[in-house]
Amino acid sequence: MARRSSSSSSSGAWRYLNPAYYLKRPKRLALLFFVFVAATFAFWDRQSLVSEHESEISRLRNEINQLHGQLRKAGVLLEENPATEIPRKDLVEIDPINNERREKVKEAMLHAWNSYVKYAWGMDELQPQSKNGVNSFGGLGATLVDSLDTLYIMGLRDEFQKARDWVAESLSFDKDYDASVFETTIRVVGGLLSAYDMSGDKVFLEKAKDIADRLLPAWDTTSGIPYNSINLAHGRAHNFGWTNGDSILADSGTEQLEFIALSQRTGDPKYQLKAENVIRQLQKIYPSDGLLPIYINPQSGQASYSTITFGAMGDSFYEYLLKVWIQGNKTESVKHYRQMWETSMEGLISLTRQTTPSNYTYICEKSGGSLSHKMDELACFAPGMLALGASGYGPEKAKQIMNLAEEACSDLL
Repeated sequence: MARRSSSSSSSGAWRYLNPAYYLKRPKRLALLFFVFVAATFAFWDRQSLVSEHESEISRLRNEINQLHGQLRKAGVLLEENPATEIPRKDLVEIDPINNERREKVKEAMLHAWNSYVKYAWGMDELQPQSKNGVNSFGGLGATLVDSLDTLYIMGLRDEFQKARDWVAESLSFDKDYDASVFETTIRVVGGLLSAYDMSGDKVFLEKAKDIADRLLPAWDTTSGIPYNSINLAHGRAHNFGWTNGDSILADSGTEQLEFIALSQRTGDPKYQLKAENVIRQLQKIYPSDGLLPIYINPQSGQASYSTITFGAMGDSFYEYLLKVWIQGNKTESVKHYRQMWETSMEGLISLTRQTTPSNYTYICEKSGGSLSHKMDELACFAPGMLALGASGYGPEKAKQIMNLAEEACSDLL
């Protein structure tokens, strides 16, 4: 009986593998088909999850490798295999002295910020002695907007949020005010774009676009060299009376970074085209020593007889040539910025002199063929600019430029 029962059970099990069994039973055939389809979907879903997981792991490994490279450049030593798990204590060693200094900087920022909030909230500047706020930039909240990225970087989120709400609810550019195109670009457009890049909050991008649109008529000149002042409400552009109608070199050549960035973030090329056309126009009159006078006629596009300086009214033009090249990832499309900058650095070298007997290095100014042995305080940015641009040269020239940067910097100290 037991043997017969076992044989019968085995025979019964095999019948489920016989197709004829299911052809005679349509409901069971349908159930079997449903199970097969469900199993197939489950298998491919699992395969998809595995594939997505592997893709995500690959992406994260690439990001780790990139961060590893950035940390190496910053002087932080890591394990040779950046894709392996690195204990936090080995990743970054916090120097207690540097940390204390960092906190002191943050304290100073909070002291200044809290005073601004208390005495000059929403205004352009705080006068610390009188404890009054003044609108020296037409009431554009210059200090607030210019501080947004600093607040965010320092992790002062409550302060940042309060400033963000003011921008969203109270910042208006519809003002009957003659604004400096240069100052408004670097402080307001730049400040809003930095805040947008940090936070991703589109209110900052919308405000940046609004103010930039109000500035754009300044570029409506015969040459494309912009006027340096414009009424924000009415769009009337002009130059300052003391320049005899000319545009200022630094004012006209220091909008490229912000306007290129704005075009990249909005997808609208008009801002970039206006700003880059200025460089193309200046390229046509660029002298062999790369030193342009500080006054340019906005109609003819020609340089007027005036001072050549790396100080006031000349300074940031040369700075932006280098930084736009860096902003553009040093590609072929921005190669002419680097070429112009290198030409100008040869001109800068020709203006450097040393004091006697102390041998301090300084940068002269030039009028016509004569040198003025005076270094403007705003020219003190030059050592940092030289150090930043040194890496774009070959080894020998890079060393020369870096040595000049070190000499000039140590002499300023």
